[in-house]
Amino acid sequence: MSQAKVDIVLNEPVGTIAPQIYGHFMEHLGACIYDGCWVGRSSPIPNTDGFRNDVIAALRHIKASVIRWPGGCFADDYHWEDGVGPAESRPKRVNVHWGNVIDSNEVGTHEFVRFCQLVGAEPYFAGNLGSGSVREMRDWVEYCNFPDGSSLASKRAQNGSAMPLGVRYWGVGNENWGCGGNFTPEDYGTEYRRYSGYLRDFGDTPLFLIACGPSGNDIDWTRRFLTKIRKDFWSGTTIHGLAAHYYCGTAGTSSEYTEDQWYQLLYQAAKMEALVIQQRALLDAFDPERKIGLIVDEWGTWHPAEAGRNAAFLWQQNTIRDAQVAAITLNVFNRHADKVVMSNIAQTINVLQAMILTEDDRMVTTPTYHAYDLFSDHQGGESLRTIVKCAPISLPTGHLDQLSVSSSLKGSVLTVTLANADCASSLEVRLRLIGGGTSQSIDGTMLESRHGGIRALNCFDDPDNVGLTKWDRIAGAGTSELTVQLELAGIAKLSIEVQ
Repeated sequence: MSQAKVDIVLNEPVGTIAPQIYGHFMEHLGACIYDGCWVGRSSPIPNTDGFRNDVIAALRHIKASVIRWPGGCFADDYHWEDGVGPAESRPKRVNVHWGNVIDSNEVGTHEFVRFCQLVGAEPYFAGNLGSGSVREMRDWVEYCNFPDGSSLASKRAQNGSAMPLGVRYWGVGNENWGCGGNFTPEDYGTEYRRYSGYLRDFGDTPLFLIACGPSGNDIDWTRRFLTKIRKDFWSGTTIHGLAAHYYCGTAGTSSEYTEDQWYQLLYQAAKMEALVIQQRALLDAFDPERKIGLIVDEWGTWHPAEAGRNAAFLWQQNTIRDAQVAAITLNVFNRHADKVVMSNIAQTINVLQAMILTEDDRMVTTPTYHAYDLFSDHQGGESLRTIVKCAPISLPTGHLDQLSVSSSLKGSVLTVTLANADCASSLEVRLRLIGGGTSQSIDGTMLESRHGGIRALNCFDDPDNVGLTKWDRIAGAGTSELTVQLELAGIAKLSIEVQ
């Protein structure tokens, strides 16, 4: 058994962990929307206004905070007027990015906002800069948010929403260095300035405008984009967020991998920390007052297509290894709560690192879902400085931290989440509370599987193999020094009442 020491400094807050850090992403891709969350109002599958009740309940349970839609690459070929008005008269369009399938536009602006209301999340709309126009995106904002009296507000009322939809988050394009138009950073800077000048606060909902950031930790893209903005029109351009995308990729397949491939994927996931630190440092050079928030609105694993499934639909199985990726990443975001204002894992249902898998009337929550459930109490807490001392795992490519930790305080309740990246050894963790305070009561919860080891997963025939259970290998209640034992590949949470 390996050993680690963790110091949590109770009187050194880092920043508030924005609930939006626990955001999600749903694209018109494969079975994410259709046959994922949407089954239609006439479906025998229990639904509310066409959306599956089991999906709604699952996302409410993990406190899904914000959901990005309709893409992804799909966003820059999506025209919002196709998705409003009577469903039977909406045009059917070819989804050119994801398999050339026909999109019925049954789920459009009103439907998706309704889904967010049912889930308890805020909508985040990705606007079409690639194939759209300034006028189109500007009109979409007015349609959603202007109270009444204009033709667009009247059209919204005729379509069932007399009250404004109140959409706050707007992405000005998506991956504009790639599928969103193949722009250079400078050319995108010019386009962003033009678009942002017409995206106004139509009504009482203040807009939060999000610019396309880099692919991965591409320092050059961010520097060149910000240099162009600052040089030509810094004072007249509104940017509230800059969104990077980072996929840690794969090693092996989604459910078949060696121990070496286990470590390889987690090593790639841990690079998120460098992205957060370096991208924020570069933003600070241009924006020392931090008026522009750092966002990572696509991230996660990306495994090879599953055998027998349409490769364009990006359906993949989800194991304990994916849950480790989520835990490592969320711990990074929590520890750097002063730097990150939103993240959106890709994607919510049936696509990439999904929370939920559906098939006909059956639904499965994945190990990644349970990691989000385990971590959800961090939302709104004050991130605390957390010091970890633990021998790293040596890999051919470098070193991987064996133990990932973050902590936050909400009132008198301290939440600590821990992930042991070692798939061959358990870990004894000695945890000290520094800066005053002792633990009056402790509850522990851990992610556990009945079988499957480091390849454990939930499937339709065995939906409850991986889930949360009580974690009682804890000593030291009533003191400021605790000792816990974390299983190999273990992910766990402590809820500590501090006095």
